[in-house]
Amino acid sequence: MDAIFHITMACLIGFFVWAAVALVRRTRQRRAAWESGLTAQARVVRAWATTQVVNNVARRVQWHEYDFTTRDGRFVRFKENGGPRDRSVGDHIVVHYAPHEPDRATASAPQPGKDTAAAVFGVLVLAFCTVYTVYQWIELSQY
Repeated sequence: MDAIFHITMACLIGFFVWAAVALVRRTRQRRAAWESGLTAQARVVRAWATTQVVNNVARRVQWHEYDFTTRDGRFVRFKENGGPRDRSVGDHIVVHYAPHEPDRATASAPQPGKDTAAAVFGVLVLAFCTVYTVYQWIELSQY
């Protein structure tokens, strides 16, 4: 029984670390796309919504799939969540992309301050969860 407990706690901590790294990586990719100054006209290929239920409260997440052509002629298709609900298939919008990672483009308008603040808040919450989990792991291991 102790093995299951220790494996579960290690997996929880691993998840928190993975989530923090993924959050920072996506924030840096968006910032690189905005700072590159490269934009392209993109077309919405697919639009769909998913629903997440947390504590009996449904939350709608809007997804879009875009395709565009870079300045050097490469065709790129990427997916992004969190876009506006009124964006539909066939719409043309401006996307920002970095030359070294065009498949990590973003269709959102540049908001580096807001994006950084959200990332810092998210990492702080995940760090708190990690520290609390380690504390509980130590406390509960003594019994």
